[in-house]
Amino acid sequence: MKREIIQTRDGSTTIQITEWDECYHSRFGAIQEAQHVFIKNGLSLFEDKSISILEIGVGTGLNAFITFLESKKLNQSIDYVGVEAYPVSVEEVALMNYVSELNAENERAFFVKMHECNWEKPIALRDDFTFTKRNQFFADIDDLEKFDLIYFDAFGYNVQPELWSTTIFQKMHNALKMNGILVTYAARGVVKRSMIEVGFTVEKLEGPPGKREMFRARKN
Repeated sequence: MKREIIQTRDGSTTIQITEWDECYHSRFGAIQEAQHVFIKNGLSLFEDKSISILEIGVGTGLNAFITFLESKKLNQSIDYVGVEAYPVSVEEVALMNYVSELNAENERAFFVKMHECNWEKPIALRDDFTFTKRNQFFADIDDLEKFDLIYFDAFGYNVQPELWSTTIFQKMHNALKMNGILVTYAARGVVKRSMIEVGFTVEKLEGPPGKREMFRARKN
């Protein structure tokens, strides 16, 4: 499918799949969405802790990179695992402007390393940040009680409803430790029902710019 680089309203870039009219991040602001959904309503709950994170959809690497930057401020030690079935190309990565938009020139080498490192092999980006990419379909995830936090950033329900099914959310529930958290930009009723069916407690939160609501789910 054809993909093109577009600029979102906060000035940061994303990738658009033209056939689906679907973007990797919000058109209203890629960085703003990542900060609101995954950092403010996910990562920040674990300040001063050592945690394991699973990202569903590595994509452009934006969520992983922002987590890398923010975890230092939050005094965290992170074991980060990102799952991606269709990796972004080196050429596309080179066109992402996240380093400059985040005023993180001193950390540029780490953003590059996230994309250039080998798949399936953990690397230490810092003493307190381990990063692993897994080239894997979401349906093949079989982790058990391994993660404290899940960033669920799959393509939208409109284009890939199978990624928002009870089958996938059961895998997410299995992968979380007790009292683990899943955060996602989604706020559809059908998604909430699937989460609840597999045992999550779901709360509706204020959404990022351009979106009224989002979900945060807890395993308890």
